[in-house]
Amino acid sequence: MVNIAFTVVIFVSSYLVSIHGFRIAILGASGYTGAELMRLLLNHPETKIDVLSATDRNAGQEFKAIYPQFSYVKNLPKLTKWEESQKQIEECDVAFCCLPHGTTQEIISKLSKSPVKIVDLSADFRLKDVNVYEKWYGKAHAAVELQKQAVYGLTELNRENIRGCKLLANPGCYPTAAQLPLIPLLRSKLILPEDIIIDAKSGVTGAGRSPKESSLYCEVADGIHAYSVGNHRHAPEIEQGLSEAAQQEMIINFTPHLMPMSRGILESIYVKLSPGKTVEHLKERLIEQYQDESFVHILEGSVLPQTRHVRGSNHVFINVVKDRVPGRAIIISAIDNVVKGASGQAIQNMNVMLDLPETLGLLQAPMFP
Repeated sequence: MVNIAFTVVIFVSSYLVSIHGFRIAILGASGYTGAELMRLLLNHPETKIDVLSATDRNAGQEFKAIYPQFSYVKNLPKLTKWEESQKQIEECDVAFCCLPHGTTQEIISKLSKSPVKIVDLSADFRLKDVNVYEKWYGKAHAAVELQKQAVYGLTELNRENIRGCKLLANPGCYPTAAQLPLIPLLRSKLILPEDIIIDAKSGVTGAGRSPKESSLYCEVADGIHAYSVGNHRHAPEIEQGLSEAAQQEMIINFTPHLMPMSRGILESIYVKLSPGKTVEHLKERLIEQYQDESFVHILEGSVLPQTRHVRGSNHVFINVVKDRVPGRAIIISAIDNVVKGASGQAIQNMNVMLDLPETLGLLQAPMFP
């Protein structure tokens, strides 16, 4: 009798969730990643957006006033300051934090005593070593104990640790495109851990929505330029994942470039083959790793990944090409930086955390042309 009653309770609870949805809060909803979360979650059958917080500049406004493309959506909550909605956020099932680096730690510390699960899209909990964080972000980590609890959310390669976790650090866009091909190859010792070169190119959304001279149309259009050369903050995040895979400390050569496009990341990754290994070995290993994955695809033959072919989707396209230099290979990796590189991967991780089908709300086909 007890078992029957328990089954009824579980059934009723699941039924209520399916009708009303898991309650979602988006902190920093007025930025690009917040808008992308909105676009994707509107097609998620198991979520209901309860709270939208924003900066002082946007607080009090309707979401459609900031992003008119959502004018058709009825009954969205108004943008508020997060402090004003803290109690409501704590009552949600999941809070997505799309806040600037260095601000999330304090807010998450205040939310950590509540049951709400947190998916942090900033860099504040990605680096396990708080001393490395301080070196690269210029300030001491303000939530050291919480950092120890954070799970790094590279979904395809850390799924089991993500299940049921409370605080998830969503990976950066450049690290996602780099680690997905490189980690399996390093774990299998098919490539050498030294002299890895990552030449990366990104759309302008990667710089965020806040007004900056470097993001103005005339500064970006009709050209391409490198930035943060030798000191980009995503370098230690990439090195952290690759060092764990190689079981030794690694330093990579990573140079990002800004492209005159709104979204997308393309990385050309140059690697040394281990003795006796070929490009075919690398490709076979990646096919084996990702053959059952919904979003990571190793392209056939010599077809090269292009950003336009993953635009607006949560997909990753990868291929491996033989270099003219003996003993080297070139890996090409393409993602949409605001989907798989941010909001899409965040929802994918949320699905895993809540024990939902991992692809829920994320099966949109790429937009081309």
